[in-house]
Amino acid sequence: MGITEHLGRSARFTKRRARVGALRVKSSAWKILQITVCAVGAYWIAEELLGHQGPLFAATSAMIALGFGHDTHLRRTVEVAGGCTLGILVGDLLVHAFGAGLWQAAVVLLISLTIARFLDSGTIFSTQLGLQSLLVVLLPAPDGGVFTRSLDAVVGGLFALLIALLTPKNPRHEPATQLENLLDEFRAVLRESATAVRTFDSTLAWHALVRARGTQKRVDELPAMLRGANEIATMSPAYRGQRGELKRIARVAEQTDLAVRNVRVIARRLAAAITHGAVGTADAEALSTYFDSLADAMTPLKASVAETSAAARSRAERTARVELADCAARLDPREFGVTGVECESLIMLLRPMTVDLLEAAGLEHEEARGYLPNL
Repeated sequence: MGITEHLGRSARFTKRRARVGALRVKSSAWKILQITVCAVGAYWIAEELLGHQGPLFAATSAMIALGFGHDTHLRRTVEVAGGCTLGILVGDLLVHAFGAGLWQAAVVLLISLTIARFLDSGTIFSTQLGLQSLLVVLLPAPDGGVFTRSLDAVVGGLFALLIALLTPKNPRHEPATQLENLLDEFRAVLRESATAVRTFDSTLAWHALVRARGTQKRVDELPAMLRGANEIATMSPAYRGQRGELKRIARVAEQTDLAVRNVRVIARRLAAAITHGAVGTADAEALSTYFDSLADAMTPLKASVAETSAAARSRAERTARVELADCAARLDPREFGVTGVECESLIMLLRPMTVDLLEAAGLEHEEARGYLPNL
């Protein structure tokens, strides 16, 4: 490989990393501002109003409590702030009782982690309690006395909680965006499946399966996002009215999760059927048409999540129900237009998945099943 090609690859890699980094900074800009204000504000309160010298624990506990990541909502803030504060308090008490030193540090850490695991199962809480208590033993005591650091941690934790309550993001934005992306991927799997069976392309069918399996990360992240969103909607007066909408998003997410699990099975069976030559020309036409129809129905279902207006969301959901009901009514293996056990088994697998999607669009289970032809 020549030096020109090496330089070209390095330039592309650098450009790609710079673009990803810029997007990450853009998406985290509000959190960066929050953490900066919170850490400096907690330090200022502890120093100027309480008269503490160099209250680093106020700034660090505030900064750690807000943090970055999908789970940086109120529970995390309380968990980290509580862990920091209790860890410093435990460390101060044990230092007051045993003094400072290496063996004391070992005893303090052992006791602190034991207390943490007894009080809470959260790894963040346990880590912060143990870390802060260890720092108390290893760092010199402040001029204000052994419990000055505990008070600093309380200031930092309370200030972080106040910032989280007063400056929350719209709670529906994060889970709604994640669910939109999941529905986009679901639609893409259906489109690839339609193209694969229409062209008898087994490689593309396996690609659809890989894509379906790749949705698991988005599925796994949704529950934590919804928990955080519900915490904000419950505790922040500005967003209390969002609780009903979050419940609806949770329902769509739960049923989409079930549908995604089903589409993985369908994609695997479809890929195997194409590979083994079990799909005839008429079978391919009927299946590809159905996959495309189902993918079309994903558009209004996604719109029911994406729309910011309640009226627009309701209209989109009704449209999705109509289109999905039409798809469900066609799922009779005798009338579908396929032959052979492999293709008929695909129709049977499509039935529960279509019911899941109808429930995601707002129908009760029995009502959704009612659209399926009797066997």
